[in-house]
Amino acid sequence: MVIRPDRNDSILGSRQAAWQLVTAARSLLITTHANPDADAVASVLALRLAVVDFVPCVACSTGDFTAPRNLGFLPGANTLLDSPTQLPDEVETIVLLDCADPTRLGPLYHARQAWFDGSIPLVNVDHHVTNSLFGLVNLVDAMASSTTEVLARWLLDVGIDLTPDIATCLLTGLYGDTLSFQTSSTTPVAHELAALLLRKGARQEEIVTNLFRRKPVSTILLWGAALSRIRLEPPVIWTEITSMMLEMTGATAAEGEGIVNFLSGAEGTVVAILFYEHPEGWRVSVRSADSLVDVAAICQHFGGGGHPRAAGCRLPAGESSRRAFLDYVRAAVIERMSSELPTG
Repeated sequence: MVIRPDRNDSILGSRQAAWQLVTAARSLLITTHANPDADAVASVLALRLAVVDFVPCVACSTGDFTAPRNLGFLPGANTLLDSPTQLPDEVETIVLLDCADPTRLGPLYHARQAWFDGSIPLVNVDHHVTNSLFGLVNLVDAMASSTTEVLARWLLDVGIDLTPDIATCLLTGLYGDTLSFQTSSTTPVAHELAALLLRKGARQEEIVTNLFRRKPVSTILLWGAALSRIRLEPPVIWTEITSMMLEMTGATAAEGEGIVNFLSGAEGTVVAILFYEHPEGWRVSVRSADSLVDVAAICQHFGGGGHPRAAGCRLPAGESSRRAFLDYVRAAVIERMSSELPTG
């Protein structure tokens, strides 16, 4: 069931059912998508802190067993698994956060694909409009600003005390996904939640410093390399992060996450695209600067998804598949914008 604002009784019932399912487990896996951002990692760590006293064995990971360096300050960041070899042999229940589909786990999904065939109870907590509702219990609210917002409401409804550490994780995810309240998904509810988290002891200065001020030198070098490769194909602006660039700068792919948001403000463009090179193909992040252009719909055409203004997908390796994607995006954007021009 998808959470909707006018379904409060059902919402609470689903949240209670999810909590009972999670806390009854003897072993629990809490995980999120590959190439995780602040919302994804912070959600995992916040839920870990909330359940650790209820569940005997809790394993936490991201889909590709990596996390951005700037999130190392989060409470419990050192508990994240580093490799598929650290996964337990079996788990009783799974909570999947900020992930529209289990396949977006990437390496973890391929390492334990049988865990996601429906035989293990799974709680699905997300805010992506393209979520496929794959869980036994689905706490999915496409109107929420972030997965941490959905998670916070879940924890509050089941009576969990938001400690300063939990509040710090939740506010980190909220700030990260709204770019500190700059995105169109920022609502009065998001602001109210931030105020509550601050009252609960969330360490705002630490969060802001690590998310928006302090940057590793490798990140600065990677941004410089990526920005030097910008290509303008109005109404599209795009660039790439290649394996060679990562090797030369000493950066991880996650350190390039903010680049596409930066590009989306370019004058004379409507869509910004960042291509990440992987051995198996391209990972693509797409942003729309105009509410008329739904990039989630565009990415769904290529097997991806996300939000109307921020989405992504994967493409086969090679320049031809990238070129085909760019041509499709340009044609779709031009057609959409042309249809809105005044007639007569």
